Amino acid sequence: MPRPHPSSAIQKPSKLHPRNHHQGRYDFARLVAVDSALAVFVMRNEYGESSIDFADPAAVKALNRALLKSEYGILEWDIPEQQLCPPVPGRADYLHHLADLLTSTNKGIRPKKNLLSVLDIGTGANGIYPLIGTSEYGWQFTATDINAKSLANVQRILDANPALADKISLRLQPSANAIFNSIVGDDDWFDLSMCNPPFHTSIAEAQAGSQRKWNKLGKDKLAGAAEPMLNFGGRDAELWCPGGELAFIERMITESASIPGRCFWFSTLVSKSDNLPALKAALKRVKALEIKEIAMSQGNKQSRFLAWTFLTPSQQAAWKKLRW
Repeated sequence: MPRPHPSSAIQKPSKLHPRNHHQGRYDFARLVAVDSALAVFVMRNEYGESSIDFADPAAVKALNRALLKSEYGILEWDIPEQQLCPPVPGRADYLHHLADLLTSTNKGIRPKKNLLSVLDIGTGANGIYPLIGTSEYGWQFTATDINAKSLANVQRILDANPALADKISLRLQPSANAIFNSIVGDDDWFDLSMCNPPFHTSIAEAQAGSQRKWNKLGKDKLAGAAEPMLNFGGRDAELWCPGGELAFIERMITESASIPGRCFWFSTLVSKSDNLPALKAALKRVKALEIKEIAMSQGNKQSRFLAWTFLTPSQQAAWKKLRW
């Protein structure tokens, strides 16, 4: 049977995924009622509406904590200072679109949630994808990172949320130059892998990006304003690596080809659209059988992820029969 040609599909939504809980403006009154620690950061903006200072890492962390508690039942959540504080709505969107990818692969039927296993590459200190994915879909997660302290913080979060803890396991990646190697074993079967890769090429580039964000928020005009923090929280491998996003994802693609039958859909966020042609070319070189580009949007921000599989139609059918 001839190998099918790689295919590419692009979906173009105009707003958050329909199942995303975070449509419209934040209801700060409701969020403060759920988590009173947010109250100190809520203020009136120039339009007379309740808001927070989104350039303040402490305020952003308090908002995320309240969102996780109100929408996903995450009772306790915290991250150390300088660690990346992810925007919850955007992170949830990636998970919802992955759920749709599985459903479309399975003739419109969402696979049985108690059997699904997801690999989160670079979970960081926040563990955001496993926490939301387990709460929303009941998926089992294996969360990896190269930073032992980050994983220790995720373990503290899990200890405070025992209802989710039995669905999330943590693995330390011993090599800074590896992604799937040393993580995926002979007994592992993942229905999905996901990743929010470091997108800068150096610490200087990351700092420049944060400065631009401060400028857009008008912080450059404030006398005595503090130096901008990296991504308003975020450090080291969370934000940059040699070669940046392109080199990281190319390495991910190469390693995925060495374990083609261990994961149904590999996937990764792609921050820079200019990287897409090179990444799709890399996927074709390693003979990925299907390649999908899924577009997402959060307000005015456009984002996307790439997904690919090496499984033939017969292998996909066997996988679905066994696991879904």
